[in-house]
Amino acid sequence: MTSGDSWRERRRALLGDDPAAAEHAERLLEAMGTEVRDDDAIEADHRASRLAVAREYEPNARLDEELRLRLTGPDTEGGALRFQWGDALLDPVEKAVSVAAGTPIQLELTGVSAGSTVIHARPVTVSGSLDQATLDTPATSATSIGMHAFTKLLDALEGEQDVREWVRLFDAVDAVARALDKYGLDLGVAWYDAAGGMRSARLTERGRHYVARLRDTRPRDQEITISGRITELRESGWVKVKTGTAKNAPAYDVHFETPEELLRMRPGLGDNVHFRVRFRQRLDSVGIARTTEYTYLGPAAEQALLPLDP
Repeated sequence: MTSGDSWRERRRALLGDDPAAAEHAERLLEAMGTEVRDDDAIEADHRASRLAVAREYEPNARLDEELRLRLTGPDTEGGALRFQWGDALLDPVEKAVSVAAGTPIQLELTGVSAGSTVIHARPVTVSGSLDQATLDTPATSATSIGMHAFTKLLDALEGEQDVREWVRLFDAVDAVARALDKYGLDLGVAWYDAAGGMRSARLTERGRHYVARLRDTRPRDQEITISGRITELRESGWVKVKTGTAKNAPAYDVHFETPEELLRMRPGLGDNVHFRVRFRQRLDSVGIARTTEYTYLGPAAEQALLPLDP
C-alpha cells in the first residue's frame, strides 16, 4: 500500500524557500486529507487521466499495452537479464498468458531496466490488425484477457487459496514457478492495458512453495475390465490391448507385475483377451491426473467395455 503522500512531500520541498507559500500549501494539503489507495489504483488513475486528455484531441486514442516483469533475488541488483534466466522464464510466461487467453499470444522484449531486473515487453502487433472498425469499437485484447486470469491466479497462489478455478492454467504457471525456483528469483508482474487500466501480482517463495505442495499427488484406484485384442507384447511384462477395430479405438498398456505370469499365458498378437486390471490415477491437489497405470489382476469374463480415456 502507499499513502499517496509522496507528491505532497515533493511539493513541500519545492516551496521550502517561500514561507508564505509553504504555509498556504500546508493548510491546503491538510484540508485535502490523507489518501490511502494501493499502487495499482493510483497508477491506473494516472494512465486513465492521460488517455482522457489524449482523447480530447483524438477520440480513438489508445495507450500502448505493456508487460513489465520484475525479477528480484541475490543477483538482480545490477538490473541486467542473464541469458539463462530469459531462456528459462520468458517462454513459460508467454505460454501461461496464451493458455489463460485461450489463444496463442506472442510477446516481444522491448527493453531491460534497473530497479532489480525489470523486463519490458509488449504483445506482437499484427500488421493491419487495427482497422477502423476495431478503433471505433474498443475491445479488451486477448492479451489483456490472458493477463487478467494470469495475475488472478498468481494472487491466489500467493494467498494459498483454492486455485481449481484455474486448473487449465496451472501447468503453465507451474513451469514459471519451477524456472524461478531454479535461480532463486521472485517475480513481480505488472500489466498496462490500452484503456488505461493496470493489474499487478507477485509470485514469491511463499507462492512457489504452495505450487510445489499442490503438485504433490495421491493415488486413486479402481478395478475395471479391459476387453480387446493384443496389438503389442513386451517381454518386460507389458501388453497393449486395443478395444476396437477403428483406428481411433482406445488402447491400453497393461502391466504385469510378474512378467513370468504373462509368459505362462502364451498370448499372441491378435488374441482377444479380457483382463481384470487395477486402474490407478495419481491426482495432484488441483485434480489433474499426473500418471495413469493399468496393472493386471487376473482374467475376467467377457463384458462390455468401460469407456475410459487411456
